[in-house]
Amino acid sequence: MITTEYVPGSPCWLDLGAPDVPAAAAFYGAVLGWEYESMGESEDFEGGMFKKDGKIVAGLGKLTEEGARSAWMLYYCVSDADATTQAVQQAGGTVRVAPMDLDDWGRMAQYSDPLGGQFAVWQPGTNKGLELVDQPGSLSWTELYTSDAAAAREFYGTLFDWQFSDMPLPGDAGTYTLITPSGLPEDRMHGGLMQLRKEDLAMTGGRPYWHPVFAVEDCDAAVAEVAGNGGTVQMGPEDMEGVGRLAVCLDPAGADFVVLTPSVS
Repeated sequence: MITTEYVPGSPCWLDLGAPDVPAAAAFYGAVLGWEYESMGESEDFEGGMFKKDGKIVAGLGKLTEEGARSAWMLYYCVSDADATTQAVQQAGGTVRVAPMDLDDWGRMAQYSDPLGGQFAVWQPGTNKGLELVDQPGSLSWTELYTSDAAAAREFYGTLFDWQFSDMPLPGDAGTYTLITPSGLPEDRMHGGLMQLRKEDLAMTGGRPYWHPVFAVEDCDAAVAEVAGNGGTVQMGPEDMEGVGRLAVCLDPAGADFVVLTPSVS
């Protein structure tokens, strides 16, 4: 489970780069019950925060990078963004956005792993991260699809000192690798990674990509809202033993995410 006790290597933030901010705000409001709070609009900036029950659950900003696809960016907590940047480069990754301060909130940087999967880090200042997680309408899991699971384990394991454990997928569909922050018990697992063929990663031209899993009270109802508000469903809803009922979705701009109604333990 993801908690707001943000230890190094744990997911602590996510934001969406969208070509149309009002449209994205309306879509996620319908699907996840989020309220959008604008932080202003100008020639250089348009964006704000998503809230659920008055608590911040994600960020939203105008997609400005030429040629980039609309996508969710996942941030992992670090104690030193500059040291992490050096470690990324030493491990064969690429710096997309060099470490920079966001007032006194904290320090962030964005990267690509050696195969092109994009992710980010957050060094907390006054802002520790998301205010609501692992509840309906909030982030509950992070997931990497990659064409080389062994390389991903080596890179991210070196960078974050993650603990990994493998589980077989149903129907001999391969192996799913579970991720836990360093030194924490398995009940603090926060994500997973899965190896796919490059042709199965067509959305990114064969490059790996991270995406968020959002908890919802009713997966089928959430999927109906996705379809009814201009999004598409790539897979599901379907039941996964020991996990819950889930669906893989795209918002109207093509950003991917998963909705999950967890199994009752």
